[in-house]
Amino acid sequence: YEGLKGGLDFLKDDENINSQPFMRWKERFLYSMEAVNRAVAASGEVKGHYLNVTAATMENMYERAEFAKALGSIIIMIDLVIGYTAIQSMAIWARKNDMILHLHRAGNSTYSRQKEHGMNFRVICKWMRMAGVDHIHAGTVVGKLEGDPLMIKGFYNTLLKSHLEVNLPQGIF
Repeated sequence: YEGLKGGLDFLKDDENINSQPFMRWKERFLYSMEAVNRAVAASGEVKGHYLNVTAATMENMYERAEFAKALGSIIIMIDLVIGYTAIQSMAIWARKNDMILHLHRAGNSTYSRQKEHGMNFRVICKWMRMAGVDHIHAGTVVGKLEGDPLMIKGFYNTLLKSHLEVNLPQGIF
């Protein structure tokens, strides 16, 4: 609540928080949306919280997404590790339910950290956009998903633009 009231537009669940015994998803969703609603009432601005609906099965993810929608959430979050079929299924659900779908890149390093035989995160970015994801946690220049500032800018440009000119410092070949 304090962050939203203080000027932030959105907050998010941590990508690793799904439904551990110390923090069950349903209670977390209730508390998060209570804070969102209080901040909206106090500020008169649009606010939100990326509710992480990632779960072990599609049925569980749909249940969580439906609950988020019933609480008035406008956005849900999934993790890359759920796999491409599940990502597309959640994107279809989000379209049908007029919800924004955020993808956290949790698990991307299994593809992108290997320089010799890995996959550049840019490919994952485009792939996820084609799968129907609205926006993606594309990294930052500080923190645990940090990267070279120009490389991160290249990731953002990949997501924002339909055509990119060659830009070697940003990793655009």
